[in-house]
Amino acid sequence: MALRLHNTLTKKVEEFVSRDAGKAALYVCGLTVYDHAHLGHMRAAIVFDVLRRYLEWKGLQVTHVQNFTDVDDRIIQRAQNEGVPFDEVTEKYITEYRQALEALNVLPPHVEPRASRHIPDMIEMIARLVEQGYAYYAEGDVYFDVTKRPGYGKLSGRVLEDLRAGARVEPGEFKRHPADFALWKRAKPGEPNWESPWGRGRPGWHIECSAMSLKYLGMGFDIHGGGDDLIFPHHENEIAQSESYTGKEPFARYWIHNAMVMVRGEKMSKSLHNYFAVMDALRVYPADVIRYALVSVHYRKPIEVDEERFADAARAVERLRVALTAVDAVMASVKVRDGSGQPSGKLVGAVQRARSAFESTMDDDLNTAGALAAIFELVAEMNRAADEVQKGQIPAALAQIGLSMARAMFLELTGLLGLAFKSAPIDHEVQQKVLRIAQAFRSTAVHSNTETLISNLLDVRERARASKDFSTADQIRKLLAEAGIIVEDLPTGPRWRVVSAAGSRAPSGGGDG
Repeated sequence: MALRLHNTLTKKVEEFVSRDAGKAALYVCGLTVYDHAHLGHMRAAIVFDVLRRYLEWKGLQVTHVQNFTDVDDRIIQRAQNEGVPFDEVTEKYITEYRQALEALNVLPPHVEPRASRHIPDMIEMIARLVEQGYAYYAEGDVYFDVTKRPGYGKLSGRVLEDLRAGARVEPGEFKRHPADFALWKRAKPGEPNWESPWGRGRPGWHIECSAMSLKYLGMGFDIHGGGDDLIFPHHENEIAQSESYTGKEPFARYWIHNAMVMVRGEKMSKSLHNYFAVMDALRVYPADVIRYALVSVHYRKPIEVDEERFADAARAVERLRVALTAVDAVMASVKVRDGSGQPSGKLVGAVQRARSAFESTMDDDLNTAGALAAIFELVAEMNRAADEVQKGQIPAALAQIGLSMARAMFLELTGLLGLAFKSAPIDHEVQQKVLRIAQAFRSTAVHSNTETLISNLLDVRERARASKDFSTADQIRKLLAEAGIIVEDLPTGPRWRVVSAAGSRAPSGGGDG
């Protein structure tokens, strides 16, 4: 089967054929680091993380480049407002963004170029564009002349005549056409600036991504990605300047754009003050729940983010986790694992169907919603087999080979979507709640670490159950659940794990952006 992707440039779903056999070159427009990353940014990061994982699963060697825009008007304004150097602002938000990516199990890009470290590359590009007549100098600025580029608007469908009618020239700009865009901006007092043939200044936004993508991936690389809010003007302008600079087409072969994250029908945006900061969301919801919520809708469809969305995602992740736990319990109950015997035909068939259905739906323009449906079909068969073992209808030893195969396929497919099924960390609030519960039940060694306290409480609970004191046993389980510790009673004994203690609350919106 071949992967087919929707190409914004051609407006069609096309078979993906890479520039170099066995390889895939991917460039994704990254964060402008002037404020906290929000869930809209994370949707883009997760969409292209899934695409990268899937390309690698299909056998391609992927080179993934994602930039940081660390030279920008908003960064400069933030630095001036706070009275700090601009790179202090950028370092703060780059660090926070990387922490969010790690928490959400997003693979780090192979290359993370920063605009500020590629100024010479941009100057060289601008100089050639001026020399070729595609750009012009105007009172310290350098602009790209869109009228010199045949086919300008081919990505977005914009027409120059309409752009002339709808655009305006800001005070201090000396454009020939309202749609002309800045390649170089003259220095203003107090702003970061660099020396150039046109005087001291700094690059425009669009030239940054062209210079960095061409440097690391070369002309005609495979996939250029980003949010669909970047189609115009950013990606349109990248195409115009890059193809003019090189004299070749295409700049990128496939343009892949994810739709926006919405809040009450409006795009999640710092300018609208309606965004959920990622780090705030991670304090409320486990990472798997956030990832699930963002991959449960096709990447080209807008996704509304609210409490109901996260509640649905939490329930779905719990179903997946419970199925995995049930299989693990069966596997743990088998004393001899010599691999003898024949696996269940139903399980083998379910594994084969799950893989085939998963690949088929993912090949259809990265249909993650369909891929999740394929996983749940496998989960239904895993649950059926585990239930039959627990009811004594079939021996665990007979089911172990098939369940082992199903478990491996389950983890392989969920892993392609970036789901990790890791227990949430035990934060200070949970620790204090567990300590109070241990003290209330006079559990031994209350000075011990939290893991030991939980283990001791479960021992108290097991003794209560053995003596038929179910009231005490139920109370311990309930109190631990309220503290964020879920206890699961398995044939092999109780097992506990950490979940969000505040999973029903939505993260607060807004911010200082």
